[in-house]
Amino acid sequence: MKDTTKNNANRTKKPIILVAPLDWGLGHATRCIPLIKYLQLIDYEVIIASDGPQAQLLAEEFKGIRCVYLQGYELKYAKSHLGTSLKIILQVPKILTAIKREKAWLHSFLAKNQVDGIISDNRYGLFHSHIPSAIITHQLLVKSFWKGIGERWMQRLHYRFIGRFKACWVPDYAGIPNLAGKLSHPLQLPSIPVSYTGPLTRFKAVQVNSVTNVLIILSGPEPQRTILEKMLLADLQEFNEPAIIVRGLPGQLQPIQGFNKVTIYNHLKAEELNEIVNSAQIVISRSGYSTVMDLMTLQKRCIFIPTPGQTEQLYLARYLASGNHCVFYSQGKFSLQKALDEIRNRTLTPFEAAAGNGYEKLLRDLPHL
Repeated sequence: MKDTTKNNANRTKKPIILVAPLDWGLGHATRCIPLIKYLQLIDYEVIIASDGPQAQLLAEEFKGIRCVYLQGYELKYAKSHLGTSLKIILQVPKILTAIKREKAWLHSFLAKNQVDGIISDNRYGLFHSHIPSAIITHQLLVKSFWKGIGERWMQRLHYRFIGRFKACWVPDYAGIPNLAGKLSHPLQLPSIPVSYTGPLTRFKAVQVNSVTNVLIILSGPEPQRTILEKMLLADLQEFNEPAIIVRGLPGQLQPIQGFNKVTIYNHLKAEELNEIVNSAQIVISRSGYSTVMDLMTLQKRCIFIPTPGQTEQLYLARYLASGNHCVFYSQGKFSLQKALDEIRNRTLTPFEAAAGNGYEKLLRDLPHL
């Protein structure tokens, strides 16, 4: 995406915050939405650095906001669990190269632009020694295919990158109950100040007049997003209840034609999706963390299908299911009717979220870190 405004460093004295979400699925962008809204509310100026669907989503959500192109990590995923795990491992050099590239991009950008603070959502090259910079991550413990020694090694490497920032913001509750378990509450924390922000969700509870029996929210990297979509569309051919599919494809103009009582959208803005989520009796989705924050905060009855090969999503689905907050199925064993029968015959425990958020003061104080 090209820079949508002409540079004029002297046009304002407002604090200017650079917000940069990672490009692994839309979740890193969607959880930046409440942060950007609050920054605008307190009269800070926001610049979004991103590309691809993430940039498209945020540009549609915030009309007129300044968006600058920042190349993503562009990781590739396989069609199987094992294939995805191996492919991610083989792309570690690519990730390290991307971190160096975005660090060089930041120095070049700052040479021409005034910035008073940086919010990096899991982009580890976007720190600066003279500008307050905060890293957002819910994975202080990175779940690994190898477990044990592999996870400890990855945590040390992870903390080395985190330690280059001025602050680490964890989008979860500080105590119990919390949404991410050991991922966000490991035995050892990073050396820099760590703050728990509460969930970063674009949704809130609202009164709705209609009811949607089943809502399907598709998200995540290809080819797994499309694989799950095809599975669900096949199951829905015999489905005779009101259902909605949101495909998670911002910028796509032509949606798939709906059928029976199934309505299909490529993408919905946060306000529209918020209303539909509130109307849904049952939500089927990946167990990506941003989706987990959205749905658990609204205490929705959820069926989670972790993306094959993403150990974090599998951990989150199992962790929440262990508290009876959701139902989850592996993709290979998923059947729409079986999953619906199970959740309708179970009494789930709504996640009891604490009141309020913890990110407002962090955002106000960012330029003064």
